[in-house]
Amino acid sequence: MSINKQVLVTGGAGFIGSHLIDRLIADGTDVLCVDNFYTGTKPNIYHLKNNVHFELIRHDVTFPLYVEVDAIFNLACPASPVHYQHDPIQTTKTSVHGAINLLGLAKRLKCPILQASTSEVYGDPKVNPQREDYWGNVNPIGPRSCYDEGKRCAETLFFDYHRQTGLDVKVARIFNTYGPRMHPN
Repeated sequence: MSINKQVLVTGGAGFIGSHLIDRLIADGTDVLCVDNFYTGTKPNIYHLKNNVHFELIRHDVTFPLYVEVDAIFNLACPASPVHYQHDPIQTTKTSVHGAINLLGLAKRLKCPILQASTSEVYGDPKVNPQREDYWGNVNPIGPRSCYDEGKRCAETLFFDYHRQTGLDVKVARIFNTYGPRMHPN
């Protein structure tokens, strides 16, 4: 009897998360999808509802999550200005508290964790294209800073956990991305 790897995908009902889940399941992975449906939608994952490799939990990552998994993909956070500026405090909490909660879970489970970050960590860049050694030009008090600074802080936490505890972390800075299942706004 073989045991499948169990992977947690937060923000799994979102545009990128739902496609990631499809790929993981196609590769034979059991997926635990976590989403609070603030911007993710049930239609994005509806096709998986009867799949034995898929499980859904409605949950907000700003609160601790107690599950057993082998790897974590943290994609939870509204990514559109229309959505993240609607409740900027919650947006910051999703990035920062969510990172703290999921890093704590990864540390307890001794499992790898990936943070979905953004090109917005560069702010209004003075360099194009941006290289990873460019630190950016971010306004820490502007209307977009809830997202920009939240993601920057999450990256800081990820690398501090790695340096302090040896946790296996990855950060993916996602640039402008669009396609099927994307929220129309």
